[in-house]
Amino acid sequence: MMSKIEAFILGIIQGITEFLPISSTGHLYLGRHLFGLDEAGLFLDTMLHIGTLLAVLVVYKNELLEIIKNPFGKLSMLLVIGTIPAVFVGLLFNDLFESISKTGVTIGWEFIITGIILWFSDSIKNGAKKMKDISYSDALFIGSFQAIAIFPAISRSGLTIAAGLIRKLDRETAAYFSFLLSIPTIAGGIVLQFGEIYAGHIEAISFGSMLIATLASAIFGYIAVVWMINFLKRKSLKIFAVY
Repeated sequence: MMSKIEAFILGIIQGITEFLPISSTGHLYLGRHLFGLDEAGLFLDTMLHIGTLLAVLVVYKNELLEIIKNPFGKLSMLLVIGTIPAVFVGLLFNDLFESISKTGVTIGWEFIITGIILWFSDSIKNGAKKMKDISYSDALFIGSFQAIAIFPAISRSGLTIAAGLIRKLDRETAAYFSFLLSIPTIAGGIVLQFGEIYAGHIEAISFGSMLIATLASAIFGYIAVVWMINFLKRKSLKIFAVY
């Protein structure tokens, strides 16, 4: 049974690594393995992702209100188009990704791939596109990189930020759109996970541990989003590539 301290640490890991370009899934796998909690998988992951979803919803509350008021506006369409590749790849190769996630046999290579892509994208001359300049083709390109990040140790935030830089978004906007695009992706993943939980694939976790893990994930996720957007205004991604 997972202890409250272990739940808190795993919540911190999820909150920070979901939005830093270093792969939350890969680090969660390592964290669970370190604590001997390999059996605490799907339900724990679901609650941790609910925490990070709450964090990003708070950060982007104004954008979400805009989407609610204008559901067919440009911002809504950018998110829809950017999410389509991940939905397509996730549904088509769901069994493959699940088997890879359970064994963790490829995560070393996936960490390396993330690092290489971050290093390459950070070497590109800075772009100048702001949120208002993002095109539908930009959103589709960034969303295609997000689809690749369905592999367990390839960072979703890392690849989407990198894709934004490749498409000449300025550094702050690349991070900003990356995290905004995470909302439908994380929400969709939670829905799928709840479907599996309902089907009976659930692990025993105490209510206290679950609550602590979720709150830690939400709090540290919020901190990570705000920090990362400000970090990219003036700093390089290469430190994450090396890591």
